[in-house]
Amino acid sequence: MNLYQRIKKDLQQGRFAPGQVLKQAELAELYDVSRIPVRDALQQLKSEGWLTGHGKRGVAVPRFDPLEVEDLYLMRMRLEPLLQNLAAPQLNAETLGRARDILDRMESDQTLAATEIGALNWEFHACLYRAAARPTLFATVEQLHRQCERYIGYQSRSLDYQDTSQREHYAILDALQRDDSDTAATLLEQHIAAAGQQLVAFLRSGSG
Repeated sequence: MNLYQRIKKDLQQGRFAPGQVLKQAELAELYDVSRIPVRDALQQLKSEGWLTGHGKRGVAVPRFDPLEVEDLYLMRMRLEPLLQNLAAPQLNAETLGRARDILDRMESDQTLAATEIGALNWEFHACLYRAAARPTLFATVEQLHRQCERYIGYQSRSLDYQDTSQREHYAILDALQRDDSDTAATLLEQHIAAAGQQLVAFLRSGSG
């Protein structure tokens, strides 16, 4: 695991508190590396939305923002069912089987960390979406997922949402295997909307 991955994992697991300012010198000492790889890792994490600017050249851990969550999930609700519908005619038994393997792994391994849950959640959806062969739309959806990653892992861990999410994932996949893309798209939109609404409500309650 490289430095970027280590810091990202620690961010998702809550090692650094929302609002905390991260200093290169302190991180270099913490991870026992020089400042150059720290600077590069922080820049990459900032570009992906994991960190935000602070002062002239510093970075800080973003606070959980319910308005950001709402915007991200609203965009996902519109774009992901579209991309899934474009992919549906191209889905074959191999791709659907691979998607089910990902879900089965998430189902059977109760020790998965938040960062692993977030990664596997995207891997499941991406496995289906890639079949659309629409690289621009796929890249946009991928970026939205990256911005949601810190929330997805937090949500699964803190709101006990993983069981619900898994049932909805299996229902989407079952519909696609029946060649019922309309139902699959409706289920996907509902899946995204329910997750977003629950998380927004939780954050707005001041519990997050």
